[in-house]
Amino acid sequence: MTDQDWMTEVRTYVGKQYGRIYAWDKVNSPMIRQWCELMGVTVKTNSEGKIIAPPAMLQVWCMEGPVQNNYPPGSTTENPYEVLKQIEAHNFSSTVAVNSELTFDRDVVEGEDLYYTTRLEAISEEKTTGLGTGYFVTLIMDYFSIRAKNGEDEKVGQLMFRVFKFRPANVHTPAPAAEAAAPKIKRPAPGVSDDNRFFWEGAKQGKLLIQRCTGCGDLHHPPGPVCPKCHSFDWNAVEVSGKGTVYSFVVMHYPEVPPFDHPNPIGLIELEEGVRLIAQLVGIKPGDVQVGQKVQVEFNTFNDGELTLPQFRPVA
Repeated sequence: MTDQDWMTEVRTYVGKQYGRIYAWDKVNSPMIRQWCELMGVTVKTNSEGKIIAPPAMLQVWCMEGPVQNNYPPGSTTENPYEVLKQIEAHNFSSTVAVNSELTFDRDVVEGEDLYYTTRLEAISEEKTTGLGTGYFVTLIMDYFSIRAKNGEDEKVGQLMFRVFKFRPANVHTPAPAAEAAAPKIKRPAPGVSDDNRFFWEGAKQGKLLIQRCTGCGDLHHPPGPVCPKCHSFDWNAVEVSGKGTVYSFVVMHYPEVPPFDHPNPIGLIELEEGVRLIAQLVGIKPGDVQVGQKVQVEFNTFNDGELTLPQFRPVA
C-alpha cells in the first residue's frame, strides 16, 4: 500500500463522532474547594447560592482517575485516539501535544452531571518541522450537562486538542554496546517562560525572588501573568529571606528516577513572608522530616553548572 493509499484510508475517520464519556461524580463542592485552595483562588457562588466550579476544572470532572481507561458505566468503549495508532503503524512513532484550548459556554455549578463526546476534526497534510515529518491530528471534545435546560442536555464547554504524530528527524544509529559509554543522566530542566524567567535567573545569582503585584502588594508563587488577588497585570520581583518552615512534605520512594537520591523528601515550604513553594529537602534523612521544621534556602548547581535549583536545608 502506497503512502497515499494508507493515508486516504486513515482520512475516512475525519468527522467520526465518538460516544459519551461520563463523569464519575456530580460537580461537587468538596472537589471545588480543594481545587480553589491549591490554586489560591476564591470559591464563588451564583445568585442561587450554588458554588461555581472554576472554568479550568472542566476537564477534571470526566477524567478516568489513576487507572487508565477506567470510565463510569455507560461510557463508550470506543477509542477516540484509534487514528493515532493507525498513523503510528506506518512508522510515525513519536507523539507530541501541540495545542490544548478550552472554551466555555457557561459556568458549571455544584449538582450537575457532566459528560463529553469526541469528534475527529482534522488530519493535516504531511508537514516537516524541527522535530520531524508527520501529521497534525485535531480532536474536539464537547462537554455537556445532563438535562440542564428544559429537560435537555446543555453544552457547557469545548476542548480542542491537537497532537503531532511524526518520524523524528536526525535519528542516529546507536553505537555498538561495547563502544557506547553510559550516558550521564542529568536533572530535568524546568520549563522557563516570560512569566517565571526572573525566578530562575535569580536562582543563578543566589537570590530567591518572588513575584509581587504592584497593584495590591500581594506576594504569590508560582509566578503568573495575572495577580490572583486583584487581577492586575502589573508586577515586579522582590528578594525574600529564604527562611521558612516545612508546611507539608512527601517522601518519594518509587519509581526510582535517576539522578535523584531515594527515598527523596520533597517539601511544601512556607516562607516567613507568607508564600509557599515546593522544593527538595537536603541535609536530612527522610524519616527525620517534620511539619513545622525551620529551614533555610540554599542554591545548588547541577548538570555541570547548567542548572541552579533552590533547595532547603533544616536550620539547627
